[in-house]
Amino acid sequence: MKVYDTPGFPNPTRVRIALAEKQATDQVEFVPVDVMGGEHRSDAFRAINPDATVPCLELGDGTRISQCNAIVEYIDGAFDGPALLGRTPRERAFVSMMNIRAENGLLNAVAAYFHHATDGLGPDLETYQNADWGQKQRGLALETMAYLDGVLASSEYIAGDAFTVADITTYAGLIFADFAKIDIPANLGHLLAWRAKVSERRSIAA
Repeated sequence: MKVYDTPGFPNPTRVRIALAEKQATDQVEFVPVDVMGGEHRSDAFRAINPDATVPCLELGDGTRISQCNAIVEYIDGAFDGPALLGRTPRERAFVSMMNIRAENGLLNAVAAYFHHATDGLGPDLETYQNADWGQKQRGLALETMAYLDGVLASSEYIAGDAFTVADITTYAGLIFADFAKIDIPANLGHLLAWRAKVSERRSIAA
């Protein structure tokens, strides 16, 4: 099994945390992709992943799976360990909902701000920018942080009493927010405490 990724980037980080939660990191070969050099847009890489994004999972039979949520779903089913997507139909639906909220409202919103309203990855890669859209998405990211803070006021984790993919996505979103210089507002004490707690997990702190 191979994972094509760029270490330290938000979506590859999500997959690496999921693998670590399952204690399966040593069962995967990581293949570095030079995103800053534009390798992900090359014909050679597009033949591997037409989305031209990282990460991309390649199975032993040659099957390739892109899109983070799909990769994590495979990891969750393929390896023993905690159920990152929930166990019952109710849990799986609720975790999925919260994961989508964290992805769209935080991680993707921060990405839009970074790529549209800052220098992003530089002029060679940022070939189209819409600063107004980027700033609007920055506002959405802050709104989502406030929403998640409210969720965490009565919940140990983002989707209930267990660490799930929704927590992984939220954590990656906050790491990206740090990089994009969008700080968690100081009054969001529940979100700040949650972040401090999950940062100590073996899958993240290692």
